[in-house]
Amino acid sequence: MKLKTRLPRQLDLASGQFIAADLHEHTTTAGMLAGLFEDQTAWAALPADTPIYTVAILPAPQQEGELLAGVTHLHPGRIGREFYMTRGHLHQRREQAEYYVGLRGHGLLLLRQAGEGVLEHVFPGSVHHIPPFTAHRLINTGSGTLSALAVWSAIAGHDYQALQPQGFGVRVMADGDGWRAEVQDA
Repeated sequence: MKLKTRLPRQLDLASGQFIAADLHEHTTTAGMLAGLFEDQTAWAALPADTPIYTVAILPAPQQEGELLAGVTHLHPGRIGREFYMTRGHLHQRREQAEYYVGLRGHGLLLLRQAGEGVLEHVFPGSVHHIPPFTAHRLINTGSGTLSALAVWSAIAGHDYQALQPQGFGVRVMADGDGWRAEVQDA
């Protein structure tokens, strides 16, 4: 047997940044989120190229048994009274679960399954299990960037369309110095 040593990829826990040469990064801007926010006038007034969140993913083979790891960096801000949030999704392979780990900032993870919703606080060190068949979205209720590490099956896929037009049925709005959830459906 031949034996070699190598340095693994790294994650700076303080900043939430991967230290790796082979990252895939994608930034979602305000213009890419048409119809997501309740106040369409406030959304239209925001420059379309305003970054809302960036996802950095470590590549892995897209095959059964492989895992992907990514970090979402969700900027602070609001459109109207509504906090910045990720688009949110279900997995194409609905039976696939996922984990999130809060790295920095403060916010919420909105989970929706079979007509029931749950909001979990996200903060440095928080650990979140996203069960199979569950839609999920991050919401930044803090004043700094909210970063969360995600680990999921490489075959899970993302289905953004399944939530249209009903969405998550919950909006998180600014309320004084805090937030409040507004349920949109029964």
